[in-house]
Amino acid sequence: MSDPSGKLGTVTELVWGCLDTPVGRISVACTASGVARVKYGDPAEAADSARRKRLRQEPAVLARGDDPPEPPDAAAAPALAEPSDGAAGALLSTALGELAEYFAGQRKSFTVPVDLSGTSGARRTVLSVLYESVGFGETITYGGLAGRSGLTDDGQSPPARVVGQVMASNPIAVIVPCHRVVAGNGLGGYSGGSGTDIKQWLLIFEGALPATLDWDPSGVHRANPADSRSAGASSPGP
Repeated sequence: MSDPSGKLGTVTELVWGCLDTPVGRISVACTASGVARVKYGDPAEAADSARRKRLRQEPAVLARGDDPPEPPDAAAAPALAEPSDGAAGALLSTALGELAEYFAGQRKSFTVPVDLSGTSGARRTVLSVLYESVGFGETITYGGLAGRSGLTDDGQSPPARVVGQVMASNPIAVIVPCHRVVAGNGLGGYSGGSGTDIKQWLLIFEGALPATLDWDPSGVHRANPADSRSAGASSPGP
């Protein structure tokens, strides 16, 4: 975790890049301190043509395991930072590389630093505990994460629901693994990308759930075509 300025709620300029994955396009943004955003879809900040000129397009679409990489789609290739982007650009390249390794089945944890300086209070506590304590192949319930984070019932909203709300606003999907937070009686919600099919795919991919007959290891969008939407993480669950 990183908060070099000591001022929570402040996010410095972000350097964006994107990567095509089995669960659709993922956009990543870094500050000079670490990864501050991971979201599904294209980065809104890179929509203007001037910003796009600062991004270098290179193919890096990786298949899982020993399967050969697919031919890159030039329109969907990952956008990488220019050297002039400094520390943030270097961290972005590292983050994109580690995410590519993760989706290729070659990485189970991330070493790139995470910058949660844009969060505070219970939200930051819950996200930090999730990031630090729920590893690859593991799951935890909303209520379990609430207890582990020290949340108490204030009489207004049950702690499990507070965790659900925090998951829904998770700014760093996949790396801060909101997909590993499940309901006590089932999968729970997921608002990222095309929805709970992505959550289920990730959990099967990590071995936390047994594979279903219709699970496609090559990617959720090939089995269930859907447009990528720029949402973050899980929706509240029981």
